[in-house]
Amino acid sequence: MEVIGDFLSNIAWWGWILIVLGIIAIRDIFQRKHTISHNFPIIGHIRYILESIGPELRQYLVANNREELPFNRIERGWIYASAKKENNYEGFGTDRDIYAHQHIFVNNAMMPFKVAEGHPNDIDKTFLPCAKIMGAYNKRKRPYRPASIINVSAMSFGSLSAKAVESLNKGVDIADAYHNTGEGGLSPHHSHGGDVVFHFGTGYFGVRNPDGTFSMEKMVQLVKDNPFVRAIEVKLSQGAKPGKGGVLPGKKITPEIAAIRGVEIGKDVLSPPNHSAFSTVPELLQFVEDIAEATGLPVGIKAAIGKLDQWEELAKLMKETGKGPDFITVDGGEGGTGAAPPSFADHVSLPWVYGFADLYKLFKNYDLTERIVFVGSGKLGFPAKAAMAFAMGVDCINVAREAMMSIGCIQAQICHTNRCPTGIATQSKWLQNGINIPLKSERLAQYFKTFKKEFIEITHAAGHEHPCQFDMQDIEVNVDDHNLSKELSRTYMYNKTKVPFTNMQDLKDCIYLGGTSKTT
Repeated sequence: MEVIGDFLSNIAWWGWILIVLGIIAIRDIFQRKHTISHNFPIIGHIRYILESIGPELRQYLVANNREELPFNRIERGWIYASAKKENNYEGFGTDRDIYAHQHIFVNNAMMPFKVAEGHPNDIDKTFLPCAKIMGAYNKRKRPYRPASIINVSAMSFGSLSAKAVESLNKGVDIADAYHNTGEGGLSPHHSHGGDVVFHFGTGYFGVRNPDGTFSMEKMVQLVKDNPFVRAIEVKLSQGAKPGKGGVLPGKKITPEIAAIRGVEIGKDVLSPPNHSAFSTVPELLQFVEDIAEATGLPVGIKAAIGKLDQWEELAKLMKETGKGPDFITVDGGEGGTGAAPPSFADHVSLPWVYGFADLYKLFKNYDLTERIVFVGSGKLGFPAKAAMAFAMGVDCINVAREAMMSIGCIQAQICHTNRCPTGIATQSKWLQNGINIPLKSERLAQYFKTFKKEFIEITHAAGHEHPCQFDMQDIEVNVDDHNLSKELSRTYMYNKTKVPFTNMQDLKDCIYLGGTSKTT
């Protein structure tokens, strides 16, 4: 009898399953939104399921170690291992195609730089401050020398979760780096010990009047109330979508985000393509000077690079007036953490290496490079790429996606959906619960420390003491074969201006001078 009962029970279950499938089939036939489901009821759903998990299937089962974009498995693995203080070495030689177009070669010296006993890098193998001081030329009241050449790039609270922002801020505190706020305003989650660069765009979040215009009064108060804010960055454009504004939907504006950004709860907020505080290059220059004068802090600008006519106008004005931004952050047109239409992410503005070369060459022609701190932002969070960037004229690098990966990002590429599985790029409290803040902050710090240690080792292998000493002849990039490979100076047709540098001990001695350290 038990067997018969089980048999009848199974029939009942199958009956229910057939009924459900029948309902789905009828619905598919009569709906007109999806042709595949209409023409192939039930079976058509398999196609949509496979399509939805296609990126994961390719990422873990199909693509080889060097094939994926934006970051391949080897690159992600190096960041993960570095952040966890695990073995990040490779055995049996590289599996990278070293003859590929644009492959980077660092020209090593016959005899590397020798680290003497008592040298700062003998005592601390991760000591690597910026060789330049932001605001030194323009004599700002509170100049700032970044204590690390690698720092966290602009990522907003709102785009990132509260726990992710807190993890990053505590991590940069441990690594003695700085944390760029992104344009979402300064939040309590940025206030856990790390130096902060306050960044704002056309929405002026955190320093805006009720009508959406810029408020100098709020800017001054923000700097006064938060002494850990060390510099201010004005965003002209970003690599993901230069020249395009954005909309923050009202449904995503929580009471906390509304208070931080200075906007209304439940009401859509527009970030237009253009600034309302200025509309011409002379007005931009004056805007920068006004903020620097009112706050005492170094002020810089950030942009992705395309046309150069207005940049040349800026360079001419800086040469004539002796004024101008203290630092310039160059973003790559290959995009970053910002969500954007493919037409923008794929085609608008130049990739970092081309954009930076064009801009640096322009400012060098006007003899302005020594007074500007150049910051590079565009997949530079790997020592060899950083060596190339420094050889081209960069003084610091900012990393965004690399920093996210160090605290657990798996490159799911659904940041814009609020469904980030690691809790980093979502406001879902449930998904954020997976973030262990003390652990993740240590991992960000360890990634930075490992990066600096390996970068210093590459620098020494090239015969230099500090990366600022890299020049265009130190790096080659593949064009075809070695007979056609070119030094950077012949590839991009300029030579980097020599950075004033004596030795690392002098940097260590003066890192705390002029209000350049949070411990001052």
